[in-house]
Amino acid sequence: MRWARPDGRRARRAGGLDRAGSGRVAPVAAGLRAVHQQVLLAFAGSGHAPERPALEAAAASYGRTAADVLADLHAGDFIQLDGAGVIRAAYPFSAVPTPHVVRIDGGPRVYAMCAIDALGVAAMLGRAVTIASTDTLTGQPIMVTVTKNGTAATWEPASTVVFEGCLASCASGPALPAAQVSCGHVNFFATSAGAAAWAAAHPEVTGEALGQPAALRLGREIFGPLLR
Repeated sequence: MRWARPDGRRARRAGGLDRAGSGRVAPVAAGLRAVHQQVLLAFAGSGHAPERPALEAAAASYGRTAADVLADLHAGDFIQLDGAGVIRAAYPFSAVPTPHVVRIDGGPRVYAMCAIDALGVAAMLGRAVTIASTDTLTGQPIMVTVTKNGTAATWEPASTVVFEGCLASCASGPALPAAQVSCGHVNFFATSAGAAAWAAAHPEVTGEALGQPAALRLGREIFGPLLR
């Protein structure tokens, strides 16, 4: 069953933020969820991806190696590995700098893969976060403070919206990792007019501007269940 948008319409992305509607909660089988959760907790605790030895115990309890489980998580787009097998993304977190910096209350500063990912961190961890980003069109600073349950936020400027975009090719082609087709096109804009202007200048990207309640709800629904 595909994930439904907050406004009731079917998600258009294939391989997008929510893995084409199948969710980002890794399966329990073969140790995927156990290792995935360890990866997420490492990011939340240190701001960095864990080293592979730190994951071996979780994988070994399923009779597997960390390398094997990480490869499966990569194939399912729960995480992304680089060519050397090093974790470079574990949605919502990025191991490399992005425009979306998330300060976790009582914890580290981390990078999020996109605006929706950043908004979902609070619900996933049950901790308040402050997001510092910029308007993709103008470079204007944007700050969002999200409550620990992820249900409310303050936005600066108050007119901020989130453009939820995906490369046009992802709607009809094979499912590709979100890092390739959507993460770079899901960003904050200070105004809906700015989001529309950016979209008009980038016909290769399909999408729409989400209001604050819809964007916050989307982040909460995608990432809230990951550590349960």
